Order: sequence, then C-alpha cells, then structure tokens
Amino acid sequence: MSGNRRKSAVALAATAAISLFASACTAQSNSGANDDPSKETTINFWHGWNNPSEVKAIRATVDAFQKAHPNIHVKVVGNMTDDKINQALRAGGSNAPDVVSSFTTNNVGKFCSSKAFVDLNPFLKKDGIDPEKTFPKAMNEYTQFDGVRCTVPLLGDAYGLYYNKDAFEEAHITEPPRTWSQLAEVAKKLTKPKGDSYEQLGFMPNYHGYESTTEHYLGGWNPKYFDADGKSNIAEDPSFADMLSTQKKLVDGLGGYEKLEKFRTSFGDEWGAKHPFHTGQVAMQLDGEWRLGMAEETKPKFEIGVAPMPVADDQADTYGRGYLTGTIAGITATSQKQNAAWELVKFMTTDTDAVVNFANAIHNVPSTLAALKSPKLKYDPRFKTFLDIAANPNSTTTPPSVNGGAYLVSLQNLGFDIEKGRQKDIAAGLKKTAAEIDAAIEQAK
Repeated sequence: MSGNRRKSAVALAATAAISLFASACTAQSNSGANDDPSKETTINFWHGWNNPSEVKAIRATVDAFQKAHPNIHVKVVGNMTDDKINQALRAGGSNAPDVVSSFTTNNVGKFCSSKAFVDLNPFLKKDGIDPEKTFPKAMNEYTQFDGVRCTVPLLGDAYGLYYNKDAFEEAHITEPPRTWSQLAEVAKKLTKPKGDSYEQLGFMPNYHGYESTTEHYLGGWNPKYFDADGKSNIAEDPSFADMLSTQKKLVDGLGGYEKLEKFRTSFGDEWGAKHPFHTGQVAMQLDGEWRLGMAEETKPKFEIGVAPMPVADDQADTYGRGYLTGTIAGITATSQKQNAAWELVKFMTTDTDAVVNFANAIHNVPSTLAALKSPKLKYDPRFKTFLDIAANPNSTTTPPSVNGGAYLVSLQNLGFDIEKGRQKDIAAGLKKTAAEIDAAIEQAK
C-alpha cells in the first residue's frame, strides 16, 4: 500500500464517511445476482492503488483470474477514492463498478447499512466458505456490520514496534518492552536530553506523532467500543480510561506535552527519508508492516529490530497481539453481474496463491489464515512479527459503525485534550464523549 493512500486512510477519513453512501443505494437489487458467470461477460473493477508497483501487482492478480476464468473479462480502473465510487454508484450505468476495493475499513458500517454493497453471506454459503475459518479473527470482524457481511478482507496491515538495536545496545537494554510500564522505562533510558529539546527521544507518545492514535494504542488492551445495544461503551470499559491515563503518564514522564510537541515539529515527512525513526531522532516507533521496507531503503546507520507493541500491564500474558486493519473488497448493489463479480472477489480474497502473490508483490500482510502459513510467502525474517500479529486471535481492530469512524474522531479529540492537560477528569471526559458518540450515531440512522 502506498504512502499517499495511507495518509488519508490513517488520518481517520471517517469525517467524510458520515455522509458517504447515505443515498448511493436505497435498496439492494436482487436482479443483479441472476447472471450466468459461465457465459461471456465483462465486469468493472475499481481500486484505490496508484503506485506503479502496486498497480502492476493488482493487474497480475486480475490476469491470473482471467486465465482461470477466460469468459469473464475485467476492466480495471485504479486510483479510485470512496468519494469517486459513491458518485459512480449514484450515476449508475454500464461504466459503474461491479467490484470495488477500499482502503477505509472505517466505512464498512456505512457500506453495509446503506446497502451500497451487497451482503456476501449467501455467496460464501453457496461456495462453502466459512469466514471464521478463512480469515483472521480481527479481519473477519471489520468486514461486517450488524449481521451483514458486505465486504471481505483483501490483504491487511498489522501494527508493531520498531526499535533501534544499536541504541538498545548502547543503553544496555537486552529486549524490547512487553508491557506499557516497560515501554515507559525503556523510553526514558533511551532518551538523551539536549538543552530544552532532545538529541534522541526514546518514543514519541503524542497523538500528533506518526501513527500514534488512540485506536492504535488500544491494540494493547482489549477494548469494547460498543455494548450489546450499540451504545458507546468507552465510559464503562476500564480499558479506555487506563490507556488514556497510561499515555498521559508517558507524555509527562518524557518531558511533557509542550516539550515533546516542539521536538515533533522538527520531524521530517512520515513518508520520506527524514522520518524521525530513520534518522535516529526517535529510538522506538509504533508503525505498520510497510515501515520496514521504507526504513531499510533509506540505508539507516543502525540495525532495525521489530517486535509486537507492548500490551497493558494487566494483560502481559497476551503479548504478541496488535492492531489490525486493511483493504476490503465488495460487490456493488447496482451491479447486474453479481455472480461474475463474486467469482473475482472470491479469487482475489480466498484463493491462497492469489493472496500470497499479491502480498509478496506489495509487502502487505496476507488476509487468510491459509496464506499466512503458506511456504510461498517471501519476506524479511523480521516481517514474521506482523504475520504472527495478524494470526493472533487476541489481536484487535475497531468495529464498524453506521456513521463510519466518527466515534474514533471523538475519542481522539478527547485524547488530545487529556495529553494537553485541558481535560484532567478522564472519567468525566469519557462520559461526555460517549454521549457525543451516541448522539452522532442516532442522527446518522
């Protein structure tokens, strides 16, 4: 997955998701599943990749599909955002997509509830595919909403901890931290003050730091964002207050918010050679599997280590877990060729060789349990950390919501206020934010 794509995906593109697909399709058409996939036909596949190597990889996947299904011709259109897809579904017509892939897992709730994408459960059942036995647990969860599975996983992203092995050795640290208390201790040992700034910072905890979001941090806990009635659970589940207070202590322990923010403004671009982990300004970095290749390309002056992110102190026995997200694929409700479309979706997302070849080509995490174990996977030995995180049943994700990821924006805003010291009563802040989340969801229904 490209850096350009990730900027929008990781930046909680959820704000646009609130209205996304709200009126793209008001009812799921049954006529679209009456086509004969064994006859000569052409389907349209839209995806968001734009990096030349990624476009080449998706083309190779489609070519392999067409070789196995010579009667199904696939017209591929790349660099498609969710907004462009939305516009095409509203317009309809023969050029509208039949199959769509999206980078925004936060939008699954909207895709499913608006019925813009069809329920794939009947297709899976027809072909005897059990999603729980096919996909990793967290990926299985983020591709469905309210009993409707309108998407399936198409490769994934797993988040772990990168660390500067040379800095560890210099500080006489023998292994990466396994809990957040250990993270705080190691981060302090690795920090080298320089006047009112830092020569080296052990870890950048601030939420404006690269990839440092509330949901990524909560991958080390076992958060339940919503209760059985769909109401926000952040004020009731102690995981949220514990994570927010733990992060705040880490901020204060490393010099305080203002000092850290001043240092953060000296960082280079997240996707360039001057990323603070690449340059050695930061000794430990929360990031996804893509960072390993990006970092090595800059030829860093130190050896890079990779480990799972630390977990909550009271869940030390679950170390090895992590936060997962990824690309999703679905069939549009406006498609009149849904059976042929399903053949492509099924191939791309459940054929082990297809998944492995695509993962090898763009260096993402495979999205089926079989592909994660395939001997055909090619990767740096350190990459196995991310494969293990993906396969770990304790790994977590963020659940879909009817208004996309708006609830994550609300929680992140609370996190900003807490780390700055504006909100000192975390329990009160969580209660107020929960009410805000519930009101927004109710309005979106």
